Amino acid sequence: MTDNTPVRSAPQPAPSASLKTFATGSDTRRESSPSHGGHPGRTAPRGVDAQSVALVAVFTALLVAAAVVPGIPVGGLGVPITLQTLAVMLTGLVLGPVRGGLAVLLYLLLGFVGLPVFSRGQSGLQVLSGPTAGYLVSFVVAALVVGLAARVVLRRTRRSLWVALLLAASFVTTVAVVHVLGVLGLMVNLRLPLSAAVSADLPFLPGDLVKDVVAVVAAVSVHRAFPDVLARPRA
Repeated sequence: MTDNTPVRSAPQPAPSASLKTFATGSDTRRESSPSHGGHPGRTAPRGVDAQSVALVAVFTALLVAAAVVPGIPVGGLGVPITLQTLAVMLTGLVLGPVRGGLAVLLYLLLGFVGLPVFSRGQSGLQVLSGPTAGYLVSFVVAALVVGLAARVVLRRTRRSLWVALLLAASFVTTVAVVHVLGVLGLMVNLRLPLSAAVSADLPFLPGDLVKDVVAVVAAVSVHRAFPDVLARPRA
């Protein structure tokens, strides 16, 4: 007597996770673990991107162009009035502390290796023994400081306060960083007493404050037109 009852096949095991990954072509490395606050399917943010590289290059070129414009000699110490401080402040205000500092640092490195990108076509490490050494060193610090202030202001305050707060930050940075380090450079390299170094520096201060106003107005216009450059604005 024949048994017509159908024979049931044994259940097959489910494909392993590795087989699923291979079949679908997905990459499990794209998933972020919950402990790091990530979301499934999102990649970790990259530290360097094409936009940052392009912005650093553009503002380095801006710094070079500002130095190429002939300066106005003031006094007999060989320190001219140039557009470099305007370009430095604008770089920090637009790019923030990291990218702004990198742009200024790249500009200085280009000059130190021999390219004539400093005022009056100067180049090389010998400029660090001249009267402008303190001002050149201050450029990197100023971009970092004013860039950090810009990042805080743009992320945590309202648009109506941007100009006033950034002006205050720029003025403080100009006086406390650019001019203090500039005076120290004059004292060290030219062996001037403090009073003489301050007297030599003072003629540059009014013009630098005016350049701060121009830099802030231009930077705020950039951030309003392109809010993703540094931070998304609040209402």
